[in-house]
Amino acid sequence: MHYRVIALDLDGTLLTPEKRILSESLVALQNARESGAKVVIVTGRHFVAIHPFYQALALDTPAICCNGALLYDYHEKKVITSDPLQPDQATQLIDLLDSYNVHSLMYADDAMFYKEPTGHIIRTENWAKSLPESQRPVFKHVSSLRETAQNVTRIWKFALTDTDTVKLQNFGQVIERELGLACEWSWHDQVDIAQVGNSKGKRLAQWVKSQGLSMDQVIAFGDNHNDLSMLKSAGLGVAMGNAVDEVKACADLVIGSNTETGIAETVNKYFEYVPA
Repeated sequence: MHYRVIALDLDGTLLTPEKRILSESLVALQNARESGAKVVIVTGRHFVAIHPFYQALALDTPAICCNGALLYDYHEKKVITSDPLQPDQATQLIDLLDSYNVHSLMYADDAMFYKEPTGHIIRTENWAKSLPESQRPVFKHVSSLRETAQNVTRIWKFALTDTDTVKLQNFGQVIERELGLACEWSWHDQVDIAQVGNSKGKRLAQWVKSQGLSMDQVIAFGDNHNDLSMLKSAGLGVAMGNAVDEVKACADLVIGSNTETGIAETVNKYFEYVPA
């Protein structure tokens, strides 16, 4: 198979635990692009939280963000296509969050909004301080998520975090049953809530088709449950060594962890760089 597209999850995959891209990966991906490959970021992150990585990769492709809720044109700074939550869905979800005492980060418009500063938010904000101001993710502390939800234009997803993962799992079942929304684990202690039908695989397939290509021509790399849809549909689905077991089980190939050079080695194997 002649692969033409490289789809990359960020956290736990392309990024090390220190939120850096290995130099070997940067070189291999650059060489692949020069050989004609299209490299695309496919992430659970908001587009305001991918700046340093998009710039480091020097991409010209749009980014698939918030687990497929939207396709974002980084250079034009605009959303190309999206399937956001409806205002009434968001309001009902926030009411349930309050009643079950579950903390959430709301991804909307061009920022991430929170009422309570969870450990995830604190860690991310501390990491952001090491970045130039123009590359920092945009967080906004608000007194009421419910009021904020009524004043934003589009809500991409909610990210729920809790040290009690059983509590999160049970709450996710409540959301699916009572609101009919989709719940997807994106980290060991984070569940993402979004519109039913959104997924990394679905949005990636739409974009790949728009390029006159097919998913058989895609190599996709991932590590968590929210990557399953794209790994299953890609021509070559690659799981990281640090991936959850379910992802490893569905992958065509399992490589080393996100601290090792497996991504570079795989890319170099399938994309031959010929210097000009």
